[in-house]
Amino acid sequence: MKHIIFGGDGFLGTELTKQLTALGEKVLICDRKQTLASGIYDNKDLVSYIKMDVIQPGTFEQIPTDDDDVVYHFAAELLVPILPRKERKKYFWDALYVGTENVFAFMESRGLHNLLYYTTDMVYGHTVYNPRFEDHPRAPIGPYGEAKYQTELLCEKKRKEGFNISIFRPRLIIGEGRLGILEKLFILIDKNLPVPMIGNGKNYYQFISVSDCAAVCIAAVNKGLPNEEFNVGSLNPPTVRELLTDLINEANSKSFLIPTPAPAVKLVLEGLDRINKPIMDPEQYLIADETCVLEMSKVKNILDWEPKDTDSDLLIIAYRSYREKLKREGKA
Repeated sequence: MKHIIFGGDGFLGTELTKQLTALGEKVLICDRKQTLASGIYDNKDLVSYIKMDVIQPGTFEQIPTDDDDVVYHFAAELLVPILPRKERKKYFWDALYVGTENVFAFMESRGLHNLLYYTTDMVYGHTVYNPRFEDHPRAPIGPYGEAKYQTELLCEKKRKEGFNISIFRPRLIIGEGRLGILEKLFILIDKNLPVPMIGNGKNYYQFISVSDCAAVCIAAVNKGLPNEEFNVGSLNPPTVRELLTDLINEANSKSFLIPTPAPAVKLVLEGLDRINKPIMDPEQYLIADETCVLEMSKVKNILDWEPKDTDSDLLIIAYRSYREKLKREGKA
């Protein structure tokens, strides 16, 4: 048996490969990129690579398979405000839904039926009840969440056709080497500038580490990939105010937190987005003042697994990684 990881050269795929090879497992990375030459894996003899793209059906033909292979689908485009609003729907639909259709077509052609798929907690949209259990209403508020929601419906259909599919809905995945929207926050703190919050900061905020995201994959495979949806988030998340205060203290910064009227801030962000100068994606800022906490009992009860990393530690690790990056670039 080997582990076929679509999107395997990404943030989560790289971490999962490290954990699987540490267990002596064989991994086949299928991705548009290649980082194997950088020597990041301790057991290179267990890792092979195929350059391909999930939105290009013909590129699947080169992938060797065995009947007991496990497939992981992580290939996606990140939710970052890089495109004009009118282009986002097709951009995410092609990358997320069409790509998932192609993964299923490949699996069917090879007689493979075991899939582990990461979607997103953004399929839930606005918080209806807190905490969010897996049966929370799914009502995404943008093209990214909508495309992921439709892929979940596709997975539900495929389960009826004999597939075993474990679906994971993570909160914001962070860890060493991944910054994204957090970089804007770190810049403010490094410059000792005020840090505005969307709202009063009393809402709770939850992360999940890339290490925990990879570990829960292995737990699911060990349990035979249950046909279930699982939330993936930290335990006992703090408020936004607590989270940011810990970070400012860690950085020895003179920054301070500024509460803001959330409706007014969202209106400004909406205006910037409309003129194609976005600071945050609407799917991020529209829920920024809400408590969006994933309830974690199901993954514990079915997979016998719990996350290890805490939110404050994760944010501090991400900040330290940012500082190390500046040092390497000679900017610190």
